[in-house]
Amino acid sequence: MTQTVALIIPLLEEEKVLPRLIETLRELDPPPAEIIAVDGGSSDQTCDLVREAGWHLIETKPGRAMQINEGVRSARSALACILHADTTPPDDMVAVIRDTLEDNRIALASFTPLITGEKTRWFTSAHNYIKTWYAPLLTRPHLFFRGVRLLFGDHAMFFRRADFLMVGGCTPGDAVMEEADLCVKFAALGRIKMVHRIVRTSDRRIATWGPLKANWIYFKVGMLWAFGLRDRMANHYPDVR
Repeated sequence: MTQTVALIIPLLEEEKVLPRLIETLRELDPPPAEIIAVDGGSSDQTCDLVREAGWHLIETKPGRAMQINEGVRSARSALACILHADTTPPDDMVAVIRDTLEDNRIALASFTPLITGEKTRWFTSAHNYIKTWYAPLLTRPHLFFRGVRLLFGDHAMFFRRADFLMVGGCTPGDAVMEEADLCVKFAALGRIKMVHRIVRTSDRRIATWGPLKANWIYFKVGMLWAFGLRDRMANHYPDVR
């Protein structure tokens, strides 16, 4: 029996990028069984766009970890993928998710992000790629050698819904780096794999901050997570919309 796939999209003030995502998701073949948008209190046209698209809308308090948890809990599908509003997946996204998770040894997987805008950010994309390995090696070496790899939000992570619920989902209070703890939890269940299929994610942070500052912020926030300084992470990772 073919397993169904739900896309979970956490949102906050995303009216600028939503039209493109809506059009992209209409072209997915095969389509997902569910598209669940979880809005954290947008004051722009985000919720109106979601309703017009016919997606299932959940309105909740802000906090991406909490929004993701609510979306996955609300899903009926066996498989779930966390998709950010500024990330564009390939047309066969649903098939890739199904095919990858047919391997029961894989507990958590993701696509490979390519950061693009007016130009492709090759340096930051490469850093993003290798960070999957060096971040846990530097910060959690004992877990690295047990198979922990760190995937991030712009990777479009996917998993079995039952496993997500079993490990307790994202840590509710996390404003950023909510994916890191999730990776550590999932590693107890099986392999973590980054699939060699591209998703294109917006370079809006790099365009605002500049490449050097952006990569420094990504590194700094990762180190704050590693040393347990969670209350400081959001202060060093301002929203860019």
